[in-house]
Amino acid sequence: MRTMSKISVHDRWKFKSNRTVRSNHQFVQTAAASSSSSECPRTTTSTRNATANSSSSNSNSNMALERQVRMKIAGKRDLEKDKEAQYWIEEVLGEKFPAGVLYEDALRDGLILCKLINKLEPGAVAKINTSGGQFKMMENINLFQQAIKKYGVPDLDVFQTVDLYEKKDIAQVTSTIFALGRACYKHPEFQGPFLGPKPADECKRNFTEEQLNAGQTIIGLQAGQNKGATQAGQNIGAGRKIIFGK
Repeated sequence: MRTMSKISVHDRWKFKSNRTVRSNHQFVQTAAASSSSSECPRTTTSTRNATANSSSSNSNSNMALERQVRMKIAGKRDLEKDKEAQYWIEEVLGEKFPAGVLYEDALRDGLILCKLINKLEPGAVAKINTSGGQFKMMENINLFQQAIKKYGVPDLDVFQTVDLYEKKDIAQVTSTIFALGRACYKHPEFQGPFLGPKPADECKRNFTEEQLNAGQTIIGLQAGQNKGATQAGQNIGAGRKIIFGK
């Protein structure tokens, strides 16, 4: 009975010891999990902050680049040329721009431009939109662009629709109007007023067959040869002497 009692006590002590170890092990696992879960939010927050800062930096860089582009385009604009183009349009149409309206705003709906090309080339724009929203305004501009190309303005000289409607490059719009003014010189039916200097005319020369054949008998003065005539044997200036044995 005593032996059984001792064994029983020993077993109870061993069981208690194992339970303590397991409890401590569970405590360590719980603490590790708690520590890991508490650090995750901090890591996520820092990552979000870094992403936000990167996005903000890219946005600021894009805005700075856009400002530089706008300043460069604005620097190309010549207000004196704008006034000259406006005065020419008013003279051709026989009417003034709306009072108190800026040059680019008066042209923005394409109405004045369509009237201008119809004055130069009657019927160039069959239907001009006098009312409507954004689509109708842009349609007027497109009709004007198509008409002036047929009138003789090169494609490279024609502004883009956004240059006028969104005011991205008003200098190019004025440049197109000057190109249209130059094209007017090629239309004898148009009696003026004109815009800008007259382009130089092509100087075309026609030679007869006899003149072309006579030119083949003339020997050129260039070095080399011309149909057997050479400069071989000619010696201009002193020659170089080479003496051996010294």
